[in-house]
Amino acid sequence: MLLPILKLNSEDLPDRAIVCGDPARAKLIAERMDDAQELSYNRDYRTFVGTYQGVRMAAVSHGVGCPGAAVCFEELIRGGVKTLIRVGTSGSYTTDLPPGSLVVSTAAVRTDGLTRQLVPEGFPAVADTELVTALYREASRYEDIAVRRGITVCLDVFFNGVVEFPHKQYKQAGALAVEMEVSALYVIAAMRGARAAAILATDGYADADLAEVYDPYTDAVDRAIDAGLDAALRTLATL
Repeated sequence: MLLPILKLNSEDLPDRAIVCGDPARAKLIAERMDDAQELSYNRDYRTFVGTYQGVRMAAVSHGVGCPGAAVCFEELIRGGVKTLIRVGTSGSYTTDLPPGSLVVSTAAVRTDGLTRQLVPEGFPAVADTELVTALYREASRYEDIAVRRGITVCLDVFFNGVVEFPHKQYKQAGALAVEMEVSALYVIAAMRGARAAAILATDGYADADLAEVYDPYTDAVDRAIDAGLDAALRTLATL
């Protein structure tokens, strides 16, 4: 079966995949695999397939934001992918998770617009518990990187407009960090009978009271991103 947006044949896909926003990051993931091959590159959607520790898996980029990412998740699942782990970045809500930390998302607050058009308002966006446990275990190997698991917020906007961001109330409610795609991943996985989780490197503070000059290009952030990629690969290989 042809997957028209990803521009690849479903027969070429394995049953597990790492998904990420940046096409260049998909290539970085593939470079950690054995015998990786690039299958397609259309718009933001770049697909590699290879093996890691003898297990066949894909690395696929989905771009920024829930609507475009949802297209990727839908087509991957229709193509036979049963397990998806998102690796990406997030803005931290707490000084316990400074830039260069890792967050394993157990669930996502659905402030995005896309999932409201897919499921009723009260439907939860929840990660697979087995994947969360495995990701947290693998990420905790890095003793010099702060790691926590908990609720994250999924927001559509990145730059301020005239409406105040809801960061303070979600921080007070106990959310750890904010990003832009996880609620779509969790809701679509639930609807389509797949399982999903996410591991996110913090690359700055989202809360204005903590925010500094945003600089995601630091050694600490790069190390956390690398650790998150490796934790996701090991998790998929040991399921």
